[in-house]
Amino acid sequence: MAEAGHDTRTGSHLTLSIWHPDCWTLQVTENADGGIFGHGVYTVDDSAKGRFTAYGDSTEALETLVGDIESSPLVDSVWRLDNSFDLDKRIPTPGNVSQSLVVMYGHDRSINDSLVSNGFIPDKAVWIHDGREYWDVVIEGDRASIQERLDAVRDEMDAEIDVQHITSDDREAGGLLRKGILSERQREVFELARERGYYTWPREVSATEIAEELGVSKATTLEHLRKAEAKVIDALP
Repeated sequence: MAEAGHDTRTGSHLTLSIWHPDCWTLQVTENADGGIFGHGVYTVDDSAKGRFTAYGDSTEALETLVGDIESSPLVDSVWRLDNSFDLDKRIPTPGNVSQSLVVMYGHDRSINDSLVSNGFIPDKAVWIHDGREYWDVVIEGDRASIQERLDAVRDEMDAEIDVQHITSDDREAGGLLRKGILSERQREVFELARERGYYTWPREVSATEIAEELGVSKATTLEHLRKAEAKVIDALP
């Protein structure tokens, strides 16, 4: 029982796949042999200053990625940090080599403030690869308010946002997959994706690999996943 005078609130944990225009992290990672982790963005004199870790499979790939960051017209400055003092070594990166960075860029190009101002609180480092940002966030509210806030971010930033995974703190909503809201095929694909690590961070399997295991196309697999995700979020209280 909740203590007198205290609110009992429910919230959700979401994994969001995001694209938005004029974003240097998306542009430099779109065709890169590597990616970036974002550890926090702060506003300094109307500019955004962020702490990042770039990674690659080889020193050459990493240097190419960092060089692309430094030469991006959307970036104002880049500070390469001494990796020997990198506290973020506790966060594993998919690549073999990494470089810690502080990057300053235009505040209006960061989606961080739009997400936070709409109630989405970052829960882990942001993973950027293949031209997409992957945000793990927590938010208070019911299904309708979450949808409204997602739409607000989409409108503010002209962003494409896909909900890849959602877990409600409401224990009654925790059994959504057992309540028959998904078709048999959607359940099969969704549960396989969860079992194989599609929704883990970092992602352990790709949609292509799931499609191959199911014997269907990647497009069909993504369609089943998107429909299942939409039904799950719609079923939140």
